[in-house]
Amino acid sequence: MLPVTNLPELPPTRLGEAIRHLEPRPPSAALADIILGGQDGLVNTLGVILGVAAASNDPRIVIAAGFAAAFAESISMGAVAYTSTLAEHDHYRAELKREQREIREMPQAEVQEVRDIFASWGFGGDLLERAVDQVIRDEEAWVNVMMHNELKLAPIEDTSALKSALVVGFSAITGSLIPLIPFLLLPLQWAVPVSLLVSALALFGVGAYKARITVGRPMRSGLQMAVIGIVSALAGYFIGALFGAQPGG
Repeated sequence: MLPVTNLPELPPTRLGEAIRHLEPRPPSAALADIILGGQDGLVNTLGVILGVAAASNDPRIVIAAGFAAAFAESISMGAVAYTSTLAEHDHYRAELKREQREIREMPQAEVQEVRDIFASWGFGGDLLERAVDQVIRDEEAWVNVMMHNELKLAPIEDTSALKSALVVGFSAITGSLIPLIPFLLLPLQWAVPVSLLVSALALFGVGAYKARITVGRPMRSGLQMAVIGIVSALAGYFIGALFGAQPGG
């Protein structure tokens, strides 16, 4: 086997170039942000307006509470998405620097780790040694192998935090408007069941769509998301009913 000292100074290889261009962030991340924001905004806002509707017969209070919950939820969700993505980015950079330092300070151990990774993929014999030799000639490819396969981490773009915050925030406000619309168009006694029905259909559609473009059964996924969301929102209704104004009180 080739000596490992000064290997990062050797020319990059074709295998190294391929590894260095691994997908930084899976396309499903955007879908996850949309579902997270939309589902959370819809369920939380529905729970608030159902609770307020059960406690008060004034539609203006219900609508005001709904809009307050919608905007507060969207801003909060966007902020959480922003800060959590920044934290992931900082964690990745810290681990990246650690791996680079370990490659330079104890290359033999890191070479063995690459060998173990490739062996787990089915490489063996001379093919295994040639694959390892090629990868460790390119420090960036070497580091990426360790980051992706040992630490299970993928790079995050510098703009991902802002993008994630905007997607989650916009999805949350959009989801929040779904249960609110019936209260803007219908009397209170009709708005409550219509809001529940529209929200259940929206949750079912999102769950079914997610299963269709990823994995799973659309009907099962849709029903699961609808049931979980509606049951969670009904908790707000029962709490509102518990503290609602009593006749003659």
